[in-house]
Amino acid sequence: MPVQMPDINLGAMLPEILITILGLVVLLKSASENEERGTRLMAMSIAGVVVAAAITLNAGDGTAFGGSFINDLFSRSMKLLMYVATGLVLFMSSGYMRQNRFDGGEYQVLTLMALLGGMFMASAGDFIMLYLGLELMSLSIYVLAAWKRDDIRSNEAGLKYFVLGSMASGFLLYGITLIYGTTGTTLFTGIGQAMAHGHIATATIMGVILVLAGMSFKIAAAPFHMWAPDVYEGAPTSVTAFMAVLPKIAAFAGIFRVLLSAFPALQSHWNPLLQLLALLSLAVGAIAAIGQTNIKRMLAYSSIGHVGFILIGMTTHSGLGYQSVIAYLAIYIFTSVGAFAVVLLLNREGIGDETSDYKGLAHRRPMLALLMSLFMFSMAGIPPLAGFMGKLYVFMAAVQSGMILLAVAGVLFSAIGAFYYLRIVKFMYFDQPAEGAFTISLNFQELAILTVTGVIMLFWGLFPGGLLTWSGTTVKMFL
Repeated sequence: MPVQMPDINLGAMLPEILITILGLVVLLKSASENEERGTRLMAMSIAGVVVAAAITLNAGDGTAFGGSFINDLFSRSMKLLMYVATGLVLFMSSGYMRQNRFDGGEYQVLTLMALLGGMFMASAGDFIMLYLGLELMSLSIYVLAAWKRDDIRSNEAGLKYFVLGSMASGFLLYGITLIYGTTGTTLFTGIGQAMAHGHIATATIMGVILVLAGMSFKIAAAPFHMWAPDVYEGAPTSVTAFMAVLPKIAAFAGIFRVLLSAFPALQSHWNPLLQLLALLSLAVGAIAAIGQTNIKRMLAYSSIGHVGFILIGMTTHSGLGYQSVIAYLAIYIFTSVGAFAVVLLLNREGIGDETSDYKGLAHRRPMLALLMSLFMFSMAGIPPLAGFMGKLYVFMAAVQSGMILLAVAGVLFSAIGAFYYLRIVKFMYFDQPAEGAFTISLNFQELAILTVTGVIMLFWGLFPGGLLTWSGTTVKMFL
């Protein structure tokens, strides 16, 4: 009897192979004693991400390893969002890294490995690939969070993220074992077929709940958000910007795969859980952020609230809802990176972590204050900025699906959350600056990031058609 050869098909994994090789090359070159290696390795890393994006754009559909790895339109679109997030953060953080003397190359290696893990999650066709990608991404970010070895807050952030992340991984693994035990496969398509044609065991439902709990930790959805404020505050600001965007994109890609490929037959079980997570996240994000005086903690609670809005789109089980999820993620990347770019700029002056540090910014740096106001208004969902369009389409999807109460709750919590965004604007425009504050000049990277993100916030707010068409095409396979 002939032996069936495994479906390896490395051609479907060219971007992942490129990022792997790039990470190894950067790691080897980081051993050089040249003082300028940080700048060159940063440029090499960004160039590699751009090349990977070009390969992804021109790739065709395919699978590898018996369907464990899937290269389709959805995975390519999510990878493009990850490339954008990673490239923007790497580009804007070079000056901050040089000032803090941790630009030896290891930072870039860990960032690339986190990106690689996220890419595997987007292409995961079974739970094993999903878990491997999740752990590769998580372990890299654990180390990045504790990057300032002489800073007790950074060490605490890395340790806390690691301990709680390990617990979440345990939930995920236990859920996977229950699902495998009742279906006999880890492939999402195989599980979906078993659910459609067989008896749904209680253990399977418990497995789905545990998997959702593990994934909810990665997106910082309440009540699995307890790590986010402390880790956001303690981690280096460039790392905080990275962990605010990449894990969310990767985790939501995984959630799409798990729920819509493996468990569409269990929608009546997991959909109420998503609605509950959405409501809790909206409440925590809107209310807990009000009393925060540290802007990184405030942005942590803000990200929890944004997860709530994205989850509303997931619960609608409609094309418009799934479309709004992808569009919201794309908008969130640029809004969040832009806001953290301002924080990073002020960090180079030794300030910027406290909300009071922004008092009088408009009097000394009016353009910087204007851009920060754009990011705050976009996060608050004020027209005509992109954040408003993201929330609008989420609410439209909820109303069309008959989830009126969920949409109303989203609007109310959005109004409450606007308070702490507008407070930053109030500090910048109506308070007086401290003596000698805001003297540092923008470098090219910071100016470019702020300009690009600000322009995109306006463009997508005024002309959202292209973004919505692309996001609708991305999720077409799940309809």
